[in-house]
Amino acid sequence: MLAADPPNIEVAQEAARRTIRDGNRAADVIARLRALFSKRPPTIEPIDLNEAAREVIALSSGDLQRNRVVLHTEFADGLPPVGGDRVQLQQVIINLLRNASDAMSGVDDRPKQLVIRTELDEDDHVHLSVQDAGVGFGPERTARLFEAFYTTKSEGMGIGLSVSRTIMESHNGRLWAERNRGPGATFSFSIPEYFGEGLREVGTVRASAMGNAQSPAGIR
Repeated sequence: MLAADPPNIEVAQEAARRTIRDGNRAADVIARLRALFSKRPPTIEPIDLNEAAREVIALSSGDLQRNRVVLHTEFADGLPPVGGDRVQLQQVIINLLRNASDAMSGVDDRPKQLVIRTELDEDDHVHLSVQDAGVGFGPERTARLFEAFYTTKSEGMGIGLSVSRTIMESHNGRLWAERNRGPGATFSFSIPEYFGEGLREVGTVRASAMGNAQSPAGIR
């Protein structure tokens, strides 16, 4: 762009801004994941889960379109904020969206529909789920989905769901998977509402306790 005659300064500047933005985001993700595996408690702040999910969808839209995935959102109105580390929680959502998209890569006899929804859960928790119409998984694989280095992908590493479940447990939440009645599967997580500094103390205690326990792991 700069070598053109005349040089396209405006487009080059925008490309540089995007490069800086993406580099900063990658550095932030790495820093938060290092903190996670260093057994440090997450940074607890109030997060609008709907807004966080919308940002992830915007980041993932290109990949979803290339895979011809039809995305539907069902976000509940008036949800309370959840307490957590925004970057870490968004990494969980990104992983669930990519897994859902990958699970439908070989589907050609039905629409590649993906539904992401949020709703108020019981016990002061907020629930987010990602439902796909992919190949799903059999009962023999259910117990292994969260094992370390277990994957059903030909090029998978088997660590995505491992990291995701560890993140959710460090936030006093949980992550699980269910087979759909029809095609595909649904992966969900539930996380506590934000209650200020009180949640920070609970998260610290839970994260410290995790240092002495082995976390379940795996990837789809």
